[in-house]
Amino acid sequence: MEASRKLVRTFGGMILFSLECLVLTFQNKTKWNQVVEQIFQVGVRSLGMTITAGLFVGAIMAIQIDLQLKDFGAEAFLGGLSTSATLRNVGPVLIAFLLSGKVGAYTSAELATMGVTEQLNAIRLLGANPIEYIILPRIWAVVISSFLLLIVGLMMTIFGGVMFAEIIGVNALNYIYNIPSIVTGWSIALSVVKSFLFGVLIAVVSCYKGYYARGGSVGVGAAVQSCSVTNLMLIILFDFLLSMASSTLQDLFNVGYL
Repeated sequence: MEASRKLVRTFGGMILFSLECLVLTFQNKTKWNQVVEQIFQVGVRSLGMTITAGLFVGAIMAIQIDLQLKDFGAEAFLGGLSTSATLRNVGPVLIAFLLSGKVGAYTSAELATMGVTEQLNAIRLLGANPIEYIILPRIWAVVISSFLLLIVGLMMTIFGGVMFAEIIGVNALNYIYNIPSIVTGWSIALSVVKSFLFGVLIAVVSCYKGYYARGGSVGVGAAVQSCSVTNLMLIILFDFLLSMASSTLQDLFNVGYL
């Protein structure tokens, strides 16, 4: 019972926290020069990891799907099926997991450290709002960085699949040629929506957990751990909900692959 109350309190707090940040944004309180600086801190430095992860995710999907297609002599469809599965589900989730561990944990630890060392209280004593000057730039930086990194990662998954297709003997041109026959606009739209939503989740959870961390150095570690676990659970939950929604739309509008 206590765990349920804590869960409801946490999610309620994150919703109110998000609404406060949204109101400040509409009031034009965002310091965009700080956003750009934070994008470099959390985004540009994660680019190499995202590219590497994307390449290997694409290669792994090509390996697994090729093993199944060989049994039916349908390797010609490897490009379309591998890219479709990667874009719609596996790619966004796996790359979001990696970003939640790097970008989310970094942001949460930074804010938690600022809180336990009284830096946030010092800002309050000066008559300023820490959410406006510290949190808001980081939220937007993480949202923008995570979204762009996810898109880059998904592009790299396609490239990784093409590279591995050549290694296993599937012509790269045939691999690419079959992508448009299976990957539709709905698949691409779904991957973009998932990427944006996962970026928002990583931003809100990491900033919320870091901002409300208490208890010295132990509290910093607890905030980072809680941030990582919450991000993973929410990414899985919202991936399920979006997949269910896309399936419903497929049945409703008969739009083919989603």
